[in-house]
Amino acid sequence: MTARIDKAVVSGVFSLDGQDFDVDNNVWLVGDDDEVLVIDAPHRADPIIEAIGGRTVTAIVLTHGHNDHITAAVDLRAATGAPIWFHPADTMLWDVVYGEVHPEARPDEALAEGTRFRVAGTSLTALHTPGHSPGSTCLHAPDLAAVFTGDTLFSGGPGATGRSFSDHPTILNSIRSRLLTLHGDTVVHTGHGDDTRISAEMGNVH
Repeated sequence: MTARIDKAVVSGVFSLDGQDFDVDNNVWLVGDDDEVLVIDAPHRADPIIEAIGGRTVTAIVLTHGHNDHITAAVDLRAATGAPIWFHPADTMLWDVVYGEVHPEARPDEALAEGTRFRVAGTSLTALHTPGHSPGSTCLHAPDLAAVFTGDTLFSGGPGATGRSFSDHPTILNSIRSRLLTLHGDTVVHTGHGDDTRISAEMGNVH
C-alpha cells in the first residue's frame, strides 16, 4: 500500500513571555492503513489518537521544542508505545514544558541531521534547520515530494525569530541552504496554516 499524508489540526494555547495565545497546530501523519509516523504532538493527545485510528505508530518526531508542538508528546507515547524523537539542542525548551509537571519524562531518541525514518514503504530524512530554535528540524520525504517544516518555513516566508533562542540570520541560512535547494515542486507542510511549495517561497526569504 502506498504511503499517504494525513493532517489533523489541534487547537490550544501557545505561551510566550508570560502571555497565552490561541493557536491552531498542524499534526502530520505519514503512513498507510497499518502504520504511521506522527510529526509533532501539540496541546492534547486525544485528537491525535483519533487521527491515528488504531494504526501502529512507528515514531513521534518533534520538529522543535516550543510548547505548542510538544505538550502532548508524553501522553501520546503512553497511548501508542512509540518513541519520541527530539533534537537535543532544544532540551532547554523541553524542560520548560515538562520540567515541573513530568521531570522524569525525557525523549527516547536524539533527532539529528540525516536521521532516517522508514514507514509504509517510504523514507523521511531529518534536515537540521536551526533558527526558529536551535534544534529545529524538518523532515524531507522525497518519494512523496514533501517536506515537513514545523515553524521554520511557512506560506509567505520564514518562521518567527523574535523569541528566546531564535535567530533571524540563522533561520535564513537554514532555509536557503537546506530547503530552497529542494525541488521546486516539493510541497511544504507547515506547523501552522496552509501548505505551500518550495518554488512559491523562493522570493519570500530575505
